[in-house]
Amino acid sequence: MEDNGNMIESLLERATDYSKMSFELVKLKALDKTAEVISSLLSYSVVLVLISSFMLFISLGLAIWLGEILGKIYFGFFVVSAFYGFITIIILLFFQKKIKQSFRDCIIKQMLK
Repeated sequence: MEDNGNMIESLLERATDYSKMSFELVKLKALDKTAEVISSLLSYSVVLVLISSFMLFISLGLAIWLGEILGKIYFGFFVVSAFYGFITIIILLFFQKKIKQSFRDCIIKQMLK
């Protein structure tokens, strides 16, 4: 009888250890996925900032150049901003769902990786 009590106690102790280890494993996996997603977003953010800076200076140069051609500097800025407005409208009308889906897929792929 005492042997059965020891076996049950040993079994309960192992079950407790197993549940603690399983919980620790889940925490570590969640931490790993979170760190991976944040590091990916951070690296994409750095690239986005660099591309944005490049586009800003290209746009400024193009606006000034077009302004000189058109006779007034501000005309160049109007033309460049109208171009960006036109591109934005086209993207919103035709590609918004595809862009949203690709971002969603990218985040899900990072989480499941």
